[in-house]
Amino acid sequence: MQVGFIGLGIMGAPMARNLLRAGFALTVATRTPGKAEKFAADNAALGAVTAVQTAAEVAAASDIIITIVTDSPDVVAVAQGGHGIFAAAKPGTIIIDMSTISPQVTRELAAEAHGKGLFWLDAPVSGGEKGAIEGTLTIMLGGDEIALERARPVLEAMGKRITHLGPAGNGQATKLCNQIMVAVNLLAVCETLTFAQKAGLDLNTVHQALTGGAANSWALEVLGKKMIDRDFKPAFMVKLQQKDLRLVLEAAGASHTPLPSASLAHQLFAAVEAEGRGEDGTQSLLRIFERLAGL
Repeated sequence: MQVGFIGLGIMGAPMARNLLRAGFALTVATRTPGKAEKFAADNAALGAVTAVQTAAEVAAASDIIITIVTDSPDVVAVAQGGHGIFAAAKPGTIIIDMSTISPQVTRELAAEAHGKGLFWLDAPVSGGEKGAIEGTLTIMLGGDEIALERARPVLEAMGKRITHLGPAGNGQATKLCNQIMVAVNLLAVCETLTFAQKAGLDLNTVHQALTGGAANSWALEVLGKKMIDRDFKPAFMVKLQQKDLRLVLEAAGASHTPLPSASLAHQLFAAVEAEGRGEDGTQSLLRIFERLAGL
C-alpha cells in the first residue's frame, strides 16, 4: 500500500518514521514550507519517502492517507479545496484523520468523503510523544469497519491498542473523554505536589511512594516527575490542551452536560497562557498552583 502522511509535528514525525521502519512507502506533505523536504532528506535511510507540496499531491499518490494536524479548521483545509485530499483521491482511498478535532466536523467530513466514494476514519491517539516514538499509541477509531481492517497494518505500525468505537465521530468523542481525564488528573497531581511542598515533604520521596499505590496515574508518574525536576519542556503544549478542552466544552454544551472539573482545568490553563507560557508542556500548570499557595 502507498501511504500518504500530512503533518510532521511532535507527534506526526515519529509516527511517520515508524511507518517507514515497517516497510511502507510514504508520500509526505506539511503546511510549513520546507518541513516535508527536510523530513524526507533526514529519513531517506529508513525507506522510500517522497516530499510533495500539497495534500492533493499526497492523495494522488496514496491508497491510505494519514492526517495529523492541529484543529478542526486545519483538517477541513487539508481535505477540501482545489489543493485538498478530496480533489485528487481515487475512489476507495482510506483517509485516517489522527488529529484531535470536533466530532461534528468529523461526521460532516466523513459524509462528504462517502459521497465521493472515499472512506473517512477518525483515529485520534493518546500516549504522547513517547508513545509516538515507541509506536505504542492508543488509537480510538470511528468509521467503517471494513476500511479499518484494510488499514489495520498501517495503524499497527504506530499503535498497540486499536479500539473500534462505532461510526464516524465516535473516535473523536472518545478522545475528548480521554482529554477530560488527562486534564483532571493533572489538576490532582498539581494539588498533591503543592500540598506536599507546603507540608515540607521531599517531593521525590513522595513521588516514589504514591506511584506505587492506588493514587498512581500516567499524569503522576510521567508529568509529576517532570514537575519535580522543573522540566517544563513540551511533549504536549498547554495551548493544544486548551484547544482540546474547548472542544470538550463545546460538545458538552451542545448536549447540556455539566463538566465542572474540566471547566476548572480550562480556566487554570488560561492563567498559564496569560503568563505567556502557552508553548510550555502541560506540566507547567504546577506554577499556577504554587503561586496560589504562596510558594
